[in-house]
Amino acid sequence: MNNFWQTIHKPIIALAPMEDVTDTVFREVVLSVSDPDALNVVFTEFTSTDGLCHEKGRSKVIERLLVNASEMTLLKSRNTKLVAQIWGGDPEKFRLSAKLISEMNLFDGIDINMGCPAKKVVKNKSCANLINYPELAKEIIYATAESTHLPVSVKTRIGFSKIVTEEWISHLLETAPKAITIHGRTRKMMSNGPALWDEIGKAVTLRDKLCSKTLILGNGEVFSYTDALNRIEQYGVDGVMVGTGVFKNPWMFNTERVEITVNHRIELMRKHITLYQNTWGNGKDYNVLKRFFKIYLNGFSNAAHWRDAFMRAHGYEEALHHLDQMEKQLQALMVL
Repeated sequence: MNNFWQTIHKPIIALAPMEDVTDTVFREVVLSVSDPDALNVVFTEFTSTDGLCHEKGRSKVIERLLVNASEMTLLKSRNTKLVAQIWGGDPEKFRLSAKLISEMNLFDGIDINMGCPAKKVVKNKSCANLINYPELAKEIIYATAESTHLPVSVKTRIGFSKIVTEEWISHLLETAPKAITIHGRTRKMMSNGPALWDEIGKAVTLRDKLCSKTLILGNGEVFSYTDALNRIEQYGVDGVMVGTGVFKNPWMFNTERVEITVNHRIELMRKHITLYQNTWGNGKDYNVLKRFFKIYLNGFSNAAHWRDAFMRAHGYEEALHHLDQMEKQLQALMVL
């Protein structure tokens, strides 16, 4: 087994798996403005094992595992690792999905989602609800690991309806996953309130007490590269996973760029729209792209006007036209 978790440059900084966000396009966009040492692991969107194991359903979910050739070139040039994340509740389907993913020869690891709090997934024994079924969770990890040569990791939370950090993490450590990423909130907390990093620290202490080789990554309220390094130093984690923080600043993994100009925003937004169009065309809902516009359209004169214009755009050509018009206006105002 090629376990990159043990050989990768530390500290480990990872881009979290996010629904309708971390597709091959967004990963490439973020990677293109990041330092290799400041972002060394990226995750796919989370992909249903039920869908992967269903002959007709597979075509609907397999796009979540798409890796553009341009992204793959970038990953290899940086030596950044790409991990496929999967979810479900049936160990046998995890076994089959892991085998399928391994045979794709695109990924460096497989991650099991045991943290997503969405009602539509926790109503079954899957994602965060697996915290309530530790024996099933362990069976899923074993089934996945037995059917792949790739290192298997887990992303989870500190509890479901209440905090059970040490009890829950001890169950996971029994299966010796190569890494566990812990979001410092329970499922009940969703994304509300502060992330409880002291609980993540308890997991590190437990891991060390048990002399486990499993790496521990922390997740929750990391909004800058400096934040990430501070969390690592303060809580003793092996790395940090960044989620929604990247929406505030996709350049956060660039340690040299101090000032993000309007021109930088325009260039990256144009790259994002064009790459999205070339990748998905009409095969994916254009409106999904709109959730990214707020990343770029802030911090300059008349930004609110342009955000409204882009949100009203009905397609790629109209959005790119708006971008050209905005650039001309800002050039005239000499604010680029």
